[in-house]
Amino acid sequence: MKKSKIERQKLLKETIEETPFITDEQLADLFEVSIQTIRLDRMELSIPELRERIKHVASNRWNETVKALPLEEVIGEIIDLELDHRAISILDIRPEHVFSRNNIARGHHLFAQANSLAVAVINDELALTAKSELKFTRQVKLGERVVAKAAVEGINEKGLTIVHVNSFVENEKVFSGYFYMYQSNEQKGE
Repeated sequence: MKKSKIERQKLLKETIEETPFITDEQLADLFEVSIQTIRLDRMELSIPELRERIKHVASNRWNETVKALPLEEVIGEIIDLELDHRAISILDIRPEHVFSRNNIARGHHLFAQANSLAVAVINDELALTAKSELKFTRQVKLGERVVAKAAVEGINEKGLTIVHVNSFVENEKVFSGYFYMYQSNEQKGE
């Protein structure tokens, strides 16, 4: 049974507050209405689109905790962060990220997303990449969303923190890298 506009908008607002990263498409399926109806409802309720919600949540939540670089220097948008353990960011591939002749993302954007996430996950004001081992497993195309997941794996024999980053488009791995991070001695082992 379809809900009235007032009921739907009330539930829409509650749903977005509980799950701010839900897409308009997912909301349309959930409420059994068109995507356009969801967009109109969001506009009436002054609820920003997904990209703006992500930026808002990320800047409010992690601006004070990311130590090694300013949040605006992270390539992609951090959506989850536990310092010295794990982090997740997303990067929507737009025209400025791709080669114009074939709409394939330039590799340095995928590297930059992964590398900046590896820096951001370190709980230190000084974190620098000393070495990386990378593998691109498939091309990424214009319009795709890349989700990078970083995990701190420990410290190697040279005292470098090892961060493993895997990047996915939907559930398909498109990039994998090990980043060996230098950090100041004060933070190691804490």
